[in-house]
Amino acid sequence: MDHFLTNDLEYVVNDPFEDDFFSEDESQRNDDSDDVIDSDFEDDYESSKPKTDTSALEARKGKDIQGIPWERLNFTRDKYRETRLKQYKNYENLSRPRLELQKECLEADKGQAFYDFEFNTRLVKSTIVHFQLRNLLWATSKHDVYLMQNYSVMHWSSLLRRGKEVLNVAKPIAPTRQRPGLLSDSLSRVQISTMTVKDNLMVAGGFQGELICKYLDQPGVAFCKKMTTGENAITNAVDVYLNHNGAMRIMVANNDAQVRVFDAETFASLNCFSFNWSVNNTSVSPDGKLLAVLGDSAECLIADANSGKVTGSLKGHLDYSFASAWHPDGQILATGNQDTTCRLWDVRNLSQSLAVLKGNMGAIRALKFTSDGKFLAMAEPADFVHVFDTQSDYLKCQEIDLFGEIAGISFSPDTEALFVGVADRTYGSLLEFNRRRYNFYLDSHILVGLPLTNQVLYILIKAIFSVFELLVDESIWWKKKENLSRVAVFIRSSGPGGVELQK
Repeated sequence: MDHFLTNDLEYVVNDPFEDDFFSEDESQRNDDSDDVIDSDFEDDYESSKPKTDTSALEARKGKDIQGIPWERLNFTRDKYRETRLKQYKNYENLSRPRLELQKECLEADKGQAFYDFEFNTRLVKSTIVHFQLRNLLWATSKHDVYLMQNYSVMHWSSLLRRGKEVLNVAKPIAPTRQRPGLLSDSLSRVQISTMTVKDNLMVAGGFQGELICKYLDQPGVAFCKKMTTGENAITNAVDVYLNHNGAMRIMVANNDAQVRVFDAETFASLNCFSFNWSVNNTSVSPDGKLLAVLGDSAECLIADANSGKVTGSLKGHLDYSFASAWHPDGQILATGNQDTTCRLWDVRNLSQSLAVLKGNMGAIRALKFTSDGKFLAMAEPADFVHVFDTQSDYLKCQEIDLFGEIAGISFSPDTEALFVGVADRTYGSLLEFNRRRYNFYLDSHILVGLPLTNQVLYILIKAIFSVFELLVDESIWWKKKENLSRVAVFIRSSGPGGVELQK
């Protein structure tokens, strides 16, 4: 992987949103300069929302989901999209002929809608350290998201619509307690290049080869260390997984062609695997036995997760790879490449890929399966996230069209929410999409023929259950009047024998 910061790159397309007429106050602007070391998050939802946030209701009324004022610009959204597609230049490391690649790609129906837009906030804004690394956002529930904002790891509650700084890595950090036989380093001003969150453990990697581990329910950090002192030391990927015996492990992939394994409880170093090229991404199969290794090679590898011994190779990509994800059944592996494709592999037969999925304009930088295996999300470096229906053999797809660099994507563990982090000087934000459930309007079908009193009673019972789901902290809840509006129930007659319920 190329060893330079995002700030070293020129923007591939002129940004029409840079005009001072649309610029925001400095307190609202995303600033990547070293002077911004503390969280500038303002916990004032009421005063900030009208300016920065977009709800599903506002979007249905015509507001742009990112709050971009197209009506005040000299061009339409469609015209800018057309220009962007023509001018965007995909970054390549290997210049190989790609004329035949299009013929391999599936022609998916992109008109599907699996996840509906729910909310967009600019109170937290994703930032990117390295332009090729886009795993900087993780959801631990449908209400809890963790992301990088400058030097801060932020937590966003989609329930309370509130952000909170979890860790500031600009300040000096050291483990809260020393562990016998374990050497840690004191770190400061860490530029986090990749991160992951699993259960209660957050693991982050830095641009200078740092590794930081923190328990989310405890103050300070549990472990921090520089993996290597080499100049080409950037930490490209981190993963928390269960090995074949059920023990939790941390895997760290660095640009020095090393993959290191640590115990997730003691943080002791357990193993180190060496490869012939810089490792950009690793992922372990659900059963903990197989390891996918991707990096500065058109070839991807399958190795034994315990020993690191290479057992197979995946050939078909034309450039370097930066993303991978395992289907929950452990049989299908997805790999994302700078040749603008994602390939699907059956690990029982690695001779050729099962299918090839194509992006619109850029490399495939992030891949995520839902925990039930029904959907695969595929993110390009900018503007597009594709959600494929796996049960249709990936022939049905939802295309999420936005503007800005994509810092990360994440499904909630229960599959109910999809979050997208957008890094942009003005419109950097966190977007939330909720899974569409086709039985949502079953109410009107059930209610037909019931007496009106029974209909009202049925609706009130459903409303009570909705309140209980949202009523997490009563002492905070009733003080926040915007929360009350989220569970307001409007009963409107829809004709004889029918009642419509709206949230």
